[in-house]
Order: sequence, then C-alpha cells, then structure tokens
Amino acid sequence: MRHARDEVTTAVEAATRVLSISGRSEPPEFENPDVSWGELASEGVWAPTRDGQRVHIGVAGAAAEDRLASVIRPSLRVFLGLETETDVIGQTTTAGVRFITVLHGPGAPEEFRFPLRLGEGLSLDPTPSGGYDVVHDRYGATVGRFYSPWGYDSLYRAIPAEYHLEGTTIVMTVRHRDADALYPVLADPHYAR
Repeated sequence: MRHARDEVTTAVEAATRVLSISGRSEPPEFENPDVSWGELASEGVWAPTRDGQRVHIGVAGAAAEDRLASVIRPSLRVFLGLETETDVIGQTTTAGVRFITVLHGPGAPEEFRFPLRLGEGLSLDPTPSGGYDVVHDRYGATVGRFYSPWGYDSLYRAIPAEYHLEGTTIVMTVRHRDADALYPVLADPHYAR
C-alpha cells in the first residue's frame, strides 16, 4: 500500500512541478457534478456537452482493463502504470476533464489512445489548431471541444504533440524520444463543453 501511495505522490509531484513553471493559464481543478468517472482506467469518464448530452472518454493502455484509480479527491485521480513508464492523472475541471499524461522516461510509448463514445447525432470535426470539435450534426453547433494537445518536458521545453483519429479513438502522439527531453514529460488531452 505504501509503495502505491509513493508512486501516486511521484506522479502528482511530477505534474505539479512542470505545470507550476508553465507560466500559462491552466484549467482549474473543480468538483464538477456533471462529470462521472469510472473506477477503472478503461471505464474512463462521462463528461457533459453544451446540448445536455454526454461524451464518454476512455483511457486505453496495456494495463487499462484492470487498473483502478487512486482517488486523491473527487476531482483528481491517478492511474498508475497504464503503459511502460507512464501514469495518467484524470482531473475534473469547471467545463470538462483533462488527462495529464506523465511520461517518466524514454521507455514510455509515443502514442496514447482515448476511445470515444459520442451522444446521438454528435460527430467530431478537426479544428485548424489540431484539436477536435464535438458537433451537433443537425444544427452544426459545437457542443464540446478536444483542445489541441501539448507536450512539455521538465524544463518546460515544447515537445511535439498531435492528434489523429482511428475510427472513434483519438490517438495522441507525443514525440518525446527525438526531442532530447528532460523527464518527466507531460502531455495534456483536454476536453471541455
């Protein structure tokens, strides 16, 4: 038990250290009653859209099927060891969720998968910035957004990150191995309604 608690602390401290020197506005953590997390990483999270529907965002990984969340508080949870040298911190925000992906070393993969289930009549449209809008097909209105991903190392140097779709799965690629990165590296898929 103590070992798992130490690993959770390490993941959260790594993320906090990098985010604290970012100098940019981060979405605030917030206990949002419209967001519902599953217990396992593979169960992911249900987040609201502006039209009253919900988007399901899963977290895939080698260990996602049986990886329980370590719940720090209702708005913050850690999924340890989802991939080699990789933890994912799930954070509830005022308008949605973010998945702070913590890569602890060069053995971490470069691709991360987030399977989606969209509400009825919703689809994804790519944005010029590299994110995806969740669009209501009938009205053409944007009811949610996956903001373009970013990656930074522990010196807050930019690490190339981008999305692409594989069916209904958003795949985030973080090119940390070719970037001469100082670990940990953080990447941030972020969804908001």
